[in-house]
Amino acid sequence: MEPVPNVTRADAVAAVRNPLAFIAERWTPTNRTVQRAALAALVMAVVIVVTGGAVRLTGSGLGCPTWPKCTDDSLTATSAMGFHGAIEFGNRMLTYVLCAAIGWATIAARSQKPYRRGLTRLGWAQFWIAMSNAVLGGIVVLVGLNPYTVAVHFLLATALITVAALMWQRTREGDAAPRPLVGKPVQQMVWVLVTATILLIALGTVVTGAGPHAGDSSEVERIPLDWENVTKLHSVLAWIVVTLTFALWFVLKAVDAPKGPLDRTRDLFLILLGQGVIGYVQYFTDLPEALVGLHMFGSCLVWIGVLRVLLSLRERPETLADVPGPSTETTLTRA
Repeated sequence: MEPVPNVTRADAVAAVRNPLAFIAERWTPTNRTVQRAALAALVMAVVIVVTGGAVRLTGSGLGCPTWPKCTDDSLTATSAMGFHGAIEFGNRMLTYVLCAAIGWATIAARSQKPYRRGLTRLGWAQFWIAMSNAVLGGIVVLVGLNPYTVAVHFLLATALITVAALMWQRTREGDAAPRPLVGKPVQQMVWVLVTATILLIALGTVVTGAGPHAGDSSEVERIPLDWENVTKLHSVLAWIVVTLTFALWFVLKAVDAPKGPLDRTRDLFLILLGQGVIGYVQYFTDLPEALVGLHMFGSCLVWIGVLRVLLSLRERPETLADVPGPSTETTLTRA
């Protein structure tokens, strides 16, 4: 068993002043560890969206009627608050798990050798987005689940997924300048797909804000639009996204694109088909809570799928600085 090294006063001061640098000096994670940490942050970003949806779908949005405490007299949910209080407070506690996952990803990125500043910044970006959304979640409670704040709350969670997915992708790439794998027309087509998907997700929040699942059994303000008309418009946008994805796959085949973009486009198309089936079934079965929750999960997968298509259009090889040089022992052996 190796002895535990003595921690000097200088070490303690350095750890307090810059804990990330202190850890980085003493720990070098493998590439696989960094990738797993980034994936854990992405998974937790999706989990927090799904559990947030569960809060709304169970009518527990005001289970803790205030914030940052659960009640005026208690930081945590009490037994008197029952099921709804436990659900709402449990979702709040998951924010700490999310922050732990983001923290692990950030520390792993900061400790990787050689140091990749861009990767570490993506970790910090996730942290600040998560903190901002936690505060916004509190505001949502304080304003009685106002549908417009709920919509922004979901869109900010989608922004967190965006950064987490980008960081996960970057852990599997080098830091050289990106090299396109397809021509400009294909890139432009994919950007149209990205834009259409953003509109689809944004309109989905309007459907939610105008729909029947208000998030609480009390009288909650709704967006003053005809829910069925907004849903039909949402469906039209979904078909546009599906059609663009299908057309993109054929274009990629026609231009003999690399396997990466083709595979990512195929994956997205399959996700969209599954999401579409869920969407139509929930519409014709009067929006059962379980299917609505599954549809929210599918929305996260759709957006991640679109991002993966976009990021697959280029490659970023390792720079010379990323490639470890031969050791002294290897050089002597070759000589």
